[in-house]
Amino acid sequence: MAGLTALAGPFKVGPDYERPTTTVPAQYKAESLGSWKEGTPLDHVPKGPWWEIFGDQTLNDLELRAALSNLDVKAAVARVDQARATARISRSELFPALDLNPAWRRERFSPNQVPGFGDLTANTFSVPLDLSYEIDLWGRVRRGFEGARAEAAASVAAFHNILLTLHADVAQTYFVLRSLDAEIASVANTVGLRHEQVQLVRGRFDGGIGNELDIARAETELATAEAEAAALDRRRTELENGLAILVGENPVTFRLAPIEAANVNWDPAPPTVPAGLPAELLERRPDVAEAERQLAAANARIGVAKAAFFPVLRLTGSGGYLSGDIESLFNWESRVWSIGPSISLPLFSGGRNRANYRRSKAAFEEAVARYRQQILVAFGEVENSLAAVHHLAIEATAQDRALANARHAADLATERYRAGLVSYLEVVDANRATLQTERASAQLAGQRLNATVQLVKALGGGWLVEASFAQSGKGF
Repeated sequence: MAGLTALAGPFKVGPDYERPTTTVPAQYKAESLGSWKEGTPLDHVPKGPWWEIFGDQTLNDLELRAALSNLDVKAAVARVDQARATARISRSELFPALDLNPAWRRERFSPNQVPGFGDLTANTFSVPLDLSYEIDLWGRVRRGFEGARAEAAASVAAFHNILLTLHADVAQTYFVLRSLDAEIASVANTVGLRHEQVQLVRGRFDGGIGNELDIARAETELATAEAEAAALDRRRTELENGLAILVGENPVTFRLAPIEAANVNWDPAPPTVPAGLPAELLERRPDVAEAERQLAAANARIGVAKAAFFPVLRLTGSGGYLSGDIESLFNWESRVWSIGPSISLPLFSGGRNRANYRRSKAAFEEAVARYRQQILVAFGEVENSLAAVHHLAIEATAQDRALANARHAADLATERYRAGLVSYLEVVDANRATLQTERASAQLAGQRLNATVQLVKALGGGWLVEASFAQSGKGF
């Protein structure tokens, strides 16, 4: 291998890759993440089962099933294998190609040809070994291998990005479904309450202290609640089917029991985001790593395009045995060989090489822009997620007060109606406000959990509880 490297020469045309610098803020708006620093991508650092921070065993099981059976993940694994095989193909050009080409030919010579051999029919048996090797003087092959290796690394980063997105989608779909279960439970309770209120209003009417308007209002509220329950059931079925696809199972056979039926102790309180999260977490984002590796590949392709302007030196050789009959084919006297270099110098290609070189440089500039854009997107997603976690917590506190007051108001309105102090319209308004507030609270609980999931995804997959990220290299 050392001899082949020496033959390749010390030159590699085209620029050596250097990661471009980016303009970054001194620190995040959210102080919990501290300052940002330039660094190398850390997408290879294990993220661990970050979803376990939610303490939901059903979610843990779904995440495991998705990682094992999701078809998009399997397709991404196949793409990684393809990219690695392509890199190996490119690497093979660094070595000589050696082929064994045995052949047999039976030939009749014309007695009238010049020079003439008479009326002759002859056999020719040959067993040659043919060698071909491009002496990589200008680094064309080495630059090609650099690019293929960078693209293989980019495919691995793309796989991790798909896997991270899958885990986040499973968690978010699950939390939306669970919050919908809470809504369904609230509406089911409301339907039962509406039935009781219809009986109450009818009883008052039969007793001569009610009116048909109150009956119509009570029946309307009952029908409206039943319609809302049906709509929520339809939406839950859609979410359940979507979750089945994410975990790689047939929606026809996939079932996820509601909270009450499954006897699930589902605590909607989101986990606490620890203060002082290290900025290095963002470097683990696989999409940033993929963009950076694509940038390195584009840089290598500039060298490949530039090498096309220079001569190509090849070493070819052949050696083996040649004979007119098979009995003497492998005799020492039947040996033949040839060896010699060849050089190819591009003189005129109609501007193709120059255009290809310019295209490669433009593709590199595009990759630089995409890399820097991806970093900006990463910053934006972290900021948005942190803001969502913060403001949704404030909203949840206010929503809890609103729910408590709405339920108290509904109880008061019902008691006042029983006492004959107010009309049934006040009961309707109070109960409607309670249902709306309960549904909003359930939705908000799901939104808070999903905001935490989005923060995990924006940071590249979880965080460490302990402050030993740099030393341990383990994510959670």
